[in-house]
Amino acid sequence: MKRIMILCLGLMLVIMACGPTLKVSSDVNKNVSFSNYKTYAIYTGKGMISQLNRDRITNAVIAQMNAKGYTQVNDTSSADLLVNANTIAKEGQSVTANTDYFGYGGFYRPYYWGGGMGMASSNTTFNVDKYIDGSLIIDVVDRAKRELLWEGIGNSQIDGPVKDPDTAIPKAVAKVMSSLPAR
Repeated sequence: MKRIMILCLGLMLVIMACGPTLKVSSDVNKNVSFSNYKTYAIYTGKGMISQLNRDRITNAVIAQMNAKGYTQVNDTSSADLLVNANTIAKEGQSVTANTDYFGYGGFYRPYYWGGGMGMASSNTTFNVDKYIDGSLIIDVVDRAKRELLWEGIGNSQIDGPVKDPDTAIPKAVAKVMSSLPAR
């Protein structure tokens, strides 16, 4: 469990690597006109990441919201939108099996053609790989109605830290928030 917590602290460093392994999906309420919203506030939830990475994510979210024409306010009770970024990490495993056939001939594999009984054999090898699956979830909520308007999710397998998180995190947040409608 301690190992998982240590890996979770480094979760965002790996998820934020804007490489081909970052899978992004999003969903939007198509019945809402985002031009009616002007202001937003960051609503900080709880996540299993360090304060440094939480600050990097928050600053990247602020930059993306500002680039889309929204204005940040510090008071969550006066903002039109609340924006929240959370992280999730879970342990997973994949199992693969590889079977080698010995004694079978050419095109007829795995069938035995010719020879006597007991001349064919096989060997199956099983490999179990454990990994950490991490997700960054960004929600945009109508503050007055308490209604989810947009959600973006970035998902990646974690296998090691990123060399430059100050560059990687903003790129990944931009990729996750790319489908958020502008004002």
